[in-house]
Amino acid sequence: MPTEATPPAALPRHLAIIMDGNGRWARLRHRPRTLGHRVGARAVNLCIDYCLARGIGALTLFAFSSENWRRPQEEVSALMQLFLRALDREIAELQRRGVRVRFIGGREAFAPELRARMDQAERATAGNGRLALNVAANYGGRWDIAQAAARLARRAMQGGLDPDAIDESLFASELSLAGQPEPDLFIRTGGERRISNFLLWQLAYTELYFTDLLWPDLSVEALDAALSDFAGRQRRFGQTAEQIEASGRA
Repeated sequence: MPTEATPPAALPRHLAIIMDGNGRWARLRHRPRTLGHRVGARAVNLCIDYCLARGIGALTLFAFSSENWRRPQEEVSALMQLFLRALDREIAELQRRGVRVRFIGGREAFAPELRARMDQAERATAGNGRLALNVAANYGGRWDIAQAAARLARRAMQGGLDPDAIDESLFASELSLAGQPEPDLFIRTGGERRISNFLLWQLAYTELYFTDLLWPDLSVEALDAALSDFAGRQRRFGQTAEQIEASGRA
């Protein structure tokens, strides 16, 4: 249940996370980076459990960015194998618990075996409604915006869309997270203070929370701290503080 400092009304509907620090966690222990990724997978499960227990409806995790292909080939290969094993091991449990899994990002870069597993996971969980779990893999915010623009351009060229009809709402309907609320709270572990090309459009009014905690060290207490911080913020969306306070008294 939510902590006293985070009443249900102040819970985010959608939580977005950059899971940073796996490699540094392993290096501090003089272990290979791949171990950090394996331990980091446990933190993913903890985060899913947390969202389910507190009634958070959507969780988007930045698992592998379009820039991560630049990492050493050994590490990329290990990540792909970890991804495969996680799909094989976890999907049945996620299905049982009512989690709908979606993958956002360019799938063409992945091996056919992995793409098939991703498709299978999405089909198996498509009817679930307790938690929308979005896994960003080979994803970039600029890619997302460019893909949306290209789709709208094709519709306009084919005569099915008046370019003057394109507004923010229509544009958002072509993005990867269309149909879901935009993230209320963004968390980045690992100490970096940037969003690193993640959900560039969707984070426009999201509350940002950064922590030095490395991802494998994630705990319920750390998530509670982030949500407590979120609950104490006033979200104005362009209005003044006085307007928000007046609407709360009405």
